[in-house]
Amino acid sequence: MTLEYLKKATLTANSDASETHEIVKGILSDIEAGGDAKALEYAKKFDRYEGNVMLTPEEIEAACALVSDKLKADIQFAHENVKRFAEAQKATVSDVEIEIVPGMIAGQKAIPVDAAGCYVPGGRYSHIASAIMTVTTAKVAGCHHITACSPPRPEIGVNPAIVYAAHISGADKIMALGGVQGVAAMTFGLFGLPKANILVGPGNQFVAEAKRILFGRVGIDMIAGPTDSLVLADKTADPLIVATDLVSQAEHGYNSPVWLVTDDRALAEKVMDLVPGLIDDLPELNRENAFAAWRDYAEVILCADREEMAACSDSYAPEHLTVQAEDLKWWLNRLTCYGSLFLGEETTVSYGDKATGTNHVLPTSGAASYTGGLSVHKYMKIVTWQQATREGSKQVAQATARISRLEGMEGHARAADVRLAKYFPGENFDLTADG
Repeated sequence: MTLEYLKKATLTANSDASETHEIVKGILSDIEAGGDAKALEYAKKFDRYEGNVMLTPEEIEAACALVSDKLKADIQFAHENVKRFAEAQKATVSDVEIEIVPGMIAGQKAIPVDAAGCYVPGGRYSHIASAIMTVTTAKVAGCHHITACSPPRPEIGVNPAIVYAAHISGADKIMALGGVQGVAAMTFGLFGLPKANILVGPGNQFVAEAKRILFGRVGIDMIAGPTDSLVLADKTADPLIVATDLVSQAEHGYNSPVWLVTDDRALAEKVMDLVPGLIDDLPELNRENAFAAWRDYAEVILCADREEMAACSDSYAPEHLTVQAEDLKWWLNRLTCYGSLFLGEETTVSYGDKATGTNHVLPTSGAASYTGGLSVHKYMKIVTWQQATREGSKQVAQATARISRLEGMEGHARAADVRLAKYFPGENFDLTADG
């Protein structure tokens, strides 16, 4: 590809990865060794919070009472959409039973994990929607215990709207603990929690790194770190909407990349002219984040045609991918690497982030090249089983014995031999390796 960068990033999402790794590794080791007390120390240090960590039913009820009826209705609306979509996803996975050869039956079962730990960001912004996205899908999957964990504010605790969203979505426990210490508490089973089988939810680079380090001893949805978004736009796109969509995602954080890929130079230049003014018009915190993200991480890329645009997008494998171009069907069929796709001007990443029902916990930093986002399937184990009659095992046993001997695995071969000898005592079988 002969891409022309009208704006090139000076940093990437991995620019400070090694330093982050060492910090997180140290915190996890401290908490694993020190348990509840050490987790509380980090809560005091990082969250400046010394209140109750595990919310009581009374505290949950009190927090819910602080949420306005109008906001409750919006949260209920989003929850119902996410629940409906998750139920539709679950319906795509079914138990299977098939007769492989006469008398030999094999099958699969979908079994939900027992305990899920859902991280809900609440530091820079209060991610109410993340509580809905993570807890609802775990509940639909059938997890037996769901913990929602969110950073508390000093002297205040967890945002009441997050508490309400987690509660109505089905959380069994709600914990006022942020960052690495929150992830550690769910993983190690602190404060009376069952040890999580899977950790899910977005977070900053420290939360993402904690999940990366812990993966293996606990399952994770994916590495969901700093958000990234790419817009594919042609000459038919509205520059103001394109620019607004880019800025809307840049406000996530100083290290949230946004990319514009286009085959129209005039559109690219117009968008670049509009973005600074749109950033300046944001509230202070949002403005600071968007300004840094645009300055250090954003890119504007000019391509020769739509095929080159699509190839460029696939190489970036963005978390969020928006198409504002002609022939949306072509793009839907052509694009292969993204966390979630938004086709046409009439939808936007913000819709998916909050209320349409598709999940907003998505792969970042190129992970969309090999995985999709959080879904009800992430909480489910697809396991297999088999059962056979003696006659049904006859052919399988012979093939197993010969293949095993060819591989040099005599013990495996004898597990087949002994069954043939027992079930068919009067028959002779050629069970030698050949080759």
